[in-house]
Amino acid sequence: MFPTSSLTISTNFSISSTKKLHHHHHHHHHPTILFSNSILKSNKVSPTIPASSCCYLTVSSSKFKNTLSRFGGGIGSLQVCHNSLNSQNDVPPPKQPESTGTGRDWTTSILLSILFAALMYYVFFLTPNQTPTRDMYFLEKLLNLKGDDGFEMNKVLVSLWYIMGLWPLVYSMLLLPSGRSSESKIPVWPFLVLSFFGGAYALLPYFVLWKPPPPPVDEAELGRWPLNFLESKLTAGILTAAGFGIITYAGLADADVWKEFYQYFRESKFIHVTCLDFTLLSTFAPFWVYNDITARKWSDKGSWILPLTLIPLLGPAFYLVLRPSLSASSTINEASED
Repeated sequence: MFPTSSLTISTNFSISSTKKLHHHHHHHHHPTILFSNSILKSNKVSPTIPASSCCYLTVSSSKFKNTLSRFGGGIGSLQVCHNSLNSQNDVPPPKQPESTGTGRDWTTSILLSILFAALMYYVFFLTPNQTPTRDMYFLEKLLNLKGDDGFEMNKVLVSLWYIMGLWPLVYSMLLLPSGRSSESKIPVWPFLVLSFFGGAYALLPYFVLWKPPPPPVDEAELGRWPLNFLESKLTAGILTAAGFGIITYAGLADADVWKEFYQYFRESKFIHVTCLDFTLLSTFAPFWVYNDITARKWSDKGSWILPLTLIPLLGPAFYLVLRPSLSASSTINEASED
């Protein structure tokens, strides 16, 4: 029901009435009054009425009182019935869902694409390639495809080779599940598998396509492979200990070994590309540590560890040991809803 309200209406409006049809023999024009939503709103009368409801409005103008009385209306009052057809225009439109704003700007993807293209050009056309035969020999030795022929491999090169085998595990623990992409629908696991062979060169295309937030994780998924392995503190502890041992082994090498390795870097395509791969993985790791900290709602307590992640391999591995265990109800689900 409308509340009773005083209305002042000018005489150039008209009121539609069936009684007007019975007075068609009159020669003078009968003014009619059209009530619109704007009139009702201007007089603080709610325009939204159920389709079957009616209300009475008091009219303060004496001219309209006389006019209404000739058409059968009550003196000084007007019965207004709401039309169901008009009500469709009165109902406010439904709210559009607001964007979460968690997606990533495409500018980042474009810059990463340019970086990837530049790296591929450098790797294939600009890297030194003076010793392809020796490169093949080193690769066979590192893969244990050659027996003991009396040649002692460079200790720094051996350390770099084994460290490159640990980096894909570090990235697997950082990207699953907090680094998964829900917006672009691109799975991360194929890129992680390829990273065991191609390193950062295999991960960069995923970085280009990645669009947060990560999809929700349920408790059942946390108990299955591979999350139960990647979330294990035992896995993180073994990874950290192995990385510390390998880096210590390289650090204890004397200066001549390091000079020899530098000479290899300048001449060998294989070693040059591997060193560049190590640098890329070390550079991107702090970002993915930060992303994982945010997904686990650990920013207030774990932000102090971010500077340590600048230490190649050991910094991110140390974070994996200290990070809180993943809980589907309190971390990834909330991160995807924010």
